Amino acid sequence: MMTLLAPKSSGLGELGDRTLRKVRRRVMPLIVLLYFVAYLDRNNVGFAKLTMSEDIGLNSAAYGLGAGIFFLGYALLEVPSNAGMYRFGARKWLARILITWGLFATAMCLVNGESTYYIVRFLLGAAEAGFFPAILFYLTLWFPAAQRVTVLGIFILAQPVSNALGAPVSGLLLQLDGVMGLQGWQWLYIIEGIPAILLGVLTPLLMTDRPRDAKWLETDERNWLSATMDAELAAKSQSGKHNFLAGLKDKRTLVYSALYFGLVCGIYGLGLWMPTIVAALGKFSTAEVGFIVFIPYAVAAVFVYFWSKRADRTGKRAWHSAVSMVLAGVGLLAAGYLLPVNPVLAMIGLTVSAMGIYGAIAPFLSMPSAALTGAAAASGLALVNSLGNLGGFISPYAVGLLKDATGSNQSGLLFLSLCLCLTAAATYLYARKRPEGDAALDPAVAAAAAVDQAKVS
Repeated sequence: MMTLLAPKSSGLGELGDRTLRKVRRRVMPLIVLLYFVAYLDRNNVGFAKLTMSEDIGLNSAAYGLGAGIFFLGYALLEVPSNAGMYRFGARKWLARILITWGLFATAMCLVNGESTYYIVRFLLGAAEAGFFPAILFYLTLWFPAAQRVTVLGIFILAQPVSNALGAPVSGLLLQLDGVMGLQGWQWLYIIEGIPAILLGVLTPLLMTDRPRDAKWLETDERNWLSATMDAELAAKSQSGKHNFLAGLKDKRTLVYSALYFGLVCGIYGLGLWMPTIVAALGKFSTAEVGFIVFIPYAVAAVFVYFWSKRADRTGKRAWHSAVSMVLAGVGLLAAGYLLPVNPVLAMIGLTVSAMGIYGAIAPFLSMPSAALTGAAAASGLALVNSLGNLGGFISPYAVGLLKDATGSNQSGLLFLSLCLCLTAAATYLYARKRPEGDAALDPAVAAAAAVDQAKVS
């Protein structure tokens, strides 16, 4: 699968192509698997809600608050966690994150009311803090900026794929009511939480911290990759502004944090409410809801790879991010108005919105990843993810409040559509003429190309 997903490199030479092909085959399968499990554990509450809410007494607003409170714990510990990763290395730190979040993901089976629901969701977010930006930073150590959108696209594929595959599995697990005295939603949390713990044990054995440590590369490949990444770092480093604190002070970090907030509102506003919205389209069993929810995410997964490769090929990251968010906004707007009219057309709208939301992530995140380097990337990406993910707290809660106030899902979808369209416009206006928004303006790309040309000569 990873061979099929490998992008065609341009201007890297035979050595560069061969090296990055090996890196993709070695690094990406584990990265995708880890994110698959992470996304499954943070979003399976959307399916658990179908039966858990009645069992423990949650209304829509309470569910939305608890679903979103995950991101408060996540945001509070994001930057400190990434500082730990930068100091101790990706292997050890990701193992710590995986084991602790697996324990709390499994502990969700113990919630018995609003208070315990809020507490465990908060702790789950705190345990997972640092995972996503740590992976983003890790990828900046292994892949040149010019190839990073496609690589991020492969990584981001784990989101819609996790939702697509997790949906029918979660729907079926909900039917385990009564087995060993537990409810179906409790089995869902237990069975889907254990893989994170197991992967936490295996990750230190399977992951390599940096290119210079990659004994699975030949000497010339290891030297080429180290030289290429060093040249990219040197091209972007100015006056020492690649230290850890510089990433927190960089105004680009704050701008991309605000923009990511708007995108995340769409990601989790839709993701955490999709099973409930689909269940409202007709009289479906939990298993049937799972198989229906599979559809928009499966289509989105195909679109993510196509769109990421196109963004890589053209270098127009800002344009691809903005267009994708507009597509998502239009899909949500259409779904909102079609929900009471035609469930099939409403599902088409939800599918279009999933394509747009997930298609926007890779080209968007490649911009702060390209703008920041070294330790500044570790702190800056953590802050972008930390502040941006507060949208994951706001949007599920807002959708829940709107649903309780209006009695329908329509107002929540319109709210999410507005967030995405405004974010699309702001992203394009800010980044379209910046090096990270258009690869043609990026000095690091030119520097890397010069290194490749020198080696060929």
